[in-house]
Amino acid sequence: MLDQTLIQELKNRGLISQITDELNLVKLLFNKKISIYCGFDITADSLHIGHILPLLCLKRFYCAGHKPVVLIGGATSLIGDPSFKSTERKLNTSELICSWKNKIINQLSLFLEFDANNRNCVIVDNFDWFKNINIIMFLRDIGKYFSINKMIVRDAVQNRINRLDCGISFTEFSYNLLQAYDFAILNKNLGVVLQIGGSDQWGNITSGIELTRKLYKRKVFGMTLPLLTKKDGIKFGKTESDTIWLDGKKTTPYKFYQYWLNIPDSDLYTFLKMFTFLSLSEIEEMKYDSVLVGINKHKKILADFLTGLIHGQKELEAVKRITINLFSGKLCDMKESDFIQLEKDGIPSVKVDFSKNLQQILVDSQLALSRINAKNMIVSNSIRINHVVQNNPFYCFCINDRIFNKYTLLSRGKKHFCLLHWV
Repeated sequence: MLDQTLIQELKNRGLISQITDELNLVKLLFNKKISIYCGFDITADSLHIGHILPLLCLKRFYCAGHKPVVLIGGATSLIGDPSFKSTERKLNTSELICSWKNKIINQLSLFLEFDANNRNCVIVDNFDWFKNINIIMFLRDIGKYFSINKMIVRDAVQNRINRLDCGISFTEFSYNLLQAYDFAILNKNLGVVLQIGGSDQWGNITSGIELTRKLYKRKVFGMTLPLLTKKDGIKFGKTESDTIWLDGKKTTPYKFYQYWLNIPDSDLYTFLKMFTFLSLSEIEEMKYDSVLVGINKHKKILADFLTGLIHGQKELEAVKRITINLFSGKLCDMKESDFIQLEKDGIPSVKVDFSKNLQQILVDSQLALSRINAKNMIVSNSIRINHVVQNNPFYCFCINDRIFNKYTLLSRGKKHFCLLHWV
């Protein structure tokens, strides 16, 4: 990708929400290779899919010859960013954050190549410069550049101040100063001239731009990516109870794969532009051909790419095998590890014993509302055991129903499954 077309390419892919001084940034990218940074606070032991977009954006800059700098927020993670949060974040201990750090770095390495000589990409931790800062000197030398009048009207602050049930602590209020200082330090030490982040980071980014100008008389730039949210306004890939993690132990590769297969049809071609490196002309051609080949084929392209990127080709082949066998009826081709994935978070599962017949287990598995409802579904050929129709309303399970001596797949119709785990 030519430098002079990079910003336009990002625009065409819908990857730019806001940008400062676009004309001069385009000129800068045309004339030289730059260092660009994005920060990631350590708020859990894994990244989630909401982090994929900025990391892929860093990779796009890397592919164009620029140098990404990834900031790990060892210090800012102790404070908590109030942006887009309705309540104050839980404050984690420094020991816990430190224990999560290497896991996060390993996940970052799925997207970018880091080496000891910092030739390709750089990882830094803002705890390295904040740990020895004197609070009095910081407030005097840095705090003087921040206007409370400007800080208090920021959306992140106003959204919390206007809530009757909770406000905003001084701890979170001060986060803006810390992230702004990060930008200034990275500009001074590593020559970083561009920061990217989600659109909820605009206030923090512009504060860093201003602070760098005031401290070092240098011009730097900021760019935000769209903050993807669901219809209920919750961040993309995350809910209060069911985050889609990148760690395969927290969210199985199968569930990760299914997430992308089940995105709304209206989002597919937008996501292909944002999350893949397919050319825009290829995506437009796919969109044109969707009537002929079906939109689900193109969803598989998206799911294949992202699952392979995060979990590797071996796991991708496993989840594709599970998906095909689960819906095609060839359970004999599935491995025991496939059933373990399904039991963890692939489909609903329930522990059962042989004291209950099919009717009761349908109720226990919530595939039926009552035994009468279960009986009606059985006699109407709606119930399958390991993909084989069972129409005996008084059927009792036997040893031959168990796969790997542990599992039985119970289904209602074509889409409603429950995995029985025999105890």
